[in-house]
Amino acid sequence: MVELGSLLGNALKSLFSKPATQQYPAVKTATPISLRGALVYDADKCTGCNMCAKDCPADAIEILVVDRKEKKFVMRYHYDRCVFCAQCVSSCKFDCLQMSNEEWELAAVEKEPFTVYYGKEENVKFILDQAASGNTEASLEG
Repeated sequence: MVELGSLLGNALKSLFSKPATQQYPAVKTATPISLRGALVYDADKCTGCNMCAKDCPADAIEILVVDRKEKKFVMRYHYDRCVFCAQCVSSCKFDCLQMSNEEWELAAVEKEPFTVYYGKEENVKFILDQAASGNTEASLEG
């Protein structure tokens, strides 16, 4: 049985001590350097080898080909599938993928923003226009 004195002592101690919780999101702390946040893609370095997509255990990455000869690729990244394991970063031999330690607050109310297209603006526009016209077969390789 717990003694009443020690119970009262713990209650008074807790009453006058500082809370252990952080006041997030009002007060933000620095993120750790090794944090695995959102995936960052460098389209200029990508060769379209598709190793990132093949090695992704969550099937969160797709490499869409605009023009293979001109090395124009777009990456379709599904945040909602990603398990942030960084296997894609390890598999990329051309150093075009990194895990951001700054962009990690990825929650959203709608599911639509969870699919992101990375690449040069004109290439992304081409892929989205192809998808809108229903011609996804021509732009997807893999």
